[in-house]
Amino acid sequence: MTSQSLQPILVLMGSSLGGNPIQYMTEKAFTQLGLDWRYVSLEISPEDLADAVRGMKVMGFHGGNCEMPHKETIGPLLDALGPTAELTGVVNLIRRENDELVGENTEGKALVDLLRERDELAGRRVVLLGAGRMAKAVAVELATAGVTDITIVDRTELRAAELAKLLNDKLKTVALPVLWKEGYFVPLETDLVIHASSTVSGDPDAPLSVDLERLDPRATVVDVTIDPPDTRLLGQARKRGCTTLDGVEIFTNQVFLNFQMWTGVEPERPLLREAIEEFLEL
Repeated sequence: MTSQSLQPILVLMGSSLGGNPIQYMTEKAFTQLGLDWRYVSLEISPEDLADAVRGMKVMGFHGGNCEMPHKETIGPLLDALGPTAELTGVVNLIRRENDELVGENTEGKALVDLLRERDELAGRRVVLLGAGRMAKAVAVELATAGVTDITIVDRTELRAAELAKLLNDKLKTVALPVLWKEGYFVPLETDLVIHASSTVSGDPDAPLSVDLERLDPRATVVDVTIDPPDTRLLGQARKRGCTTLDGVEIFTNQVFLNFQMWTGVEPERPLLREAIEEFLEL
């Protein structure tokens, strides 16, 4: 039988974890709520991941988070996967269920839940910029929420096609892959634009090759970038009169969902928002 740690412990596993605000935010919530839990960050190499997962189980850890390069490789090492993690093959959260470790994905849900609070998603037309790990989770959650169609724009044609096929085949959502070339024009009829690709050339201030001039001002524009959260894309969207949603708000909601899933307790959102802004010095 798996042992249980006397003090509930959560762990963030990945490499190059400096600059990740999850531990700071989560421990702030533990303190505020008076929970005797701990959250630790550990650098785990790919060749040691299987041993790390076994160690989590044997030592009774209550779960944790995955960062790169483990998000797409940890799934087969766990006992079970939630629906979005199973469809996408991407795990960002681990939770304990009795003696099993279950992999989940809360990245897409965190974004889509915020959009649902603002408006009904059923019947909406979406342009999704990116087809990588984050974009997959977002696309699956959008399809589950009933959006009419999703145009997947990515610099790798095959990756966009694979995600479109997943949505078409598994979720019966109309999805169209588009190769991301210079100056992609967002169609007029678009209701929602979501940037979920990796940062251009590693430079968060670099402009995206996206043209919003045809976009209806009633549309919503989202950028998952957290540092800095006020990106050029969101600035362009505001100039057109569009509603915007930034990456810090999305990440804050992700940590909220994670915390609730592990502890059964809802942390205070303003506390989490204050913690991430303090960590990132915003």
